[in-house]
Amino acid sequence: MIPSFIITFRETLEAALIVGVILSYLFKIRQIKYNNIVYVGIGSAIVASIIGAIIFNNLAGGFTGRAEEIFEGVTMLVGAVLLTTMIIWMMKQKQMMVKLEDKVATEIGEAHKFGIFSLVFIAVLREGVETVIFLEAANFVSSGNNLVGALAGIIAAIFVGYLMFVAARRINIKKFFNVTSILLILFAAGLIAHGIHEFEEAGVIPIVIDHVWDINPTLNPDGSYPFFHEKGYCGSILTGLFGYNGDPSLIEVFSYIVYIVIVLILWKNTKIALSPKKN
Repeated sequence: MIPSFIITFRETLEAALIVGVILSYLFKIRQIKYNNIVYVGIGSAIVASIIGAIIFNNLAGGFTGRAEEIFEGVTMLVGAVLLTTMIIWMMKQKQMMVKLEDKVATEIGEAHKFGIFSLVFIAVLREGVETVIFLEAANFVSSGNNLVGALAGIIAAIFVGYLMFVAARRINIKKFFNVTSILLILFAAGLIAHGIHEFEEAGVIPIVIDHVWDINPTLNPDGSYPFFHEKGYCGSILTGLFGYNGDPSLIEVFSYIVYIVIVLILWKNTKIALSPKKN
């Protein structure tokens, strides 16, 4: 029950973070009429993840081994790209919305509508496929404990996501953009690093240095993972949300740092470009 709870909680919370930020953003710019785009993205992804996982498992033997690693790597990198475009867009909107707060709403173009749908769809689809495959592997149909744990994890993650959404709506717009931008940057950096890790596992990318450091605590006497181990209760959540890895490879660390540096430079340049020109 506990493992299924942790897995579904982590997977659902990852998607809830993205969905919560987008819904909060639409609320802030007074465009809640576009919430239906988010809901359609969620519903489409849930249906697609269930159908996709069932078809793949029945026809291709399931996402196992190298195929699973490549699938994970591709979806993580695609998600990071979509998330980055969302971050950059939000950076630009922030400068305008700070000036126009309580005056007018920001209009959303057709391209951005599709971008919102795609981001939500990819985020939920990836977590949905992983969750469906996990539950099938655990044979939850014949195990009430696994089913209860999985459902409890999903409900708990949705509740936490809702609390984040409510909290985000109450803070002023400048703090909202700063906090959510930082969270999304770390989340996207984690996707990049995890995508690289999966490609290394699949042999697509060579491993230069396997472990730059290893701070994972040793296993407990009963063979379970300690609380802060990357596969432990807390560690697994940090891994899913921010790409925490107790023993990363050199390329993982490099990609994580480089991504953050590049996005921070873009953030700074965007702020300078949109700041009022002094005469």
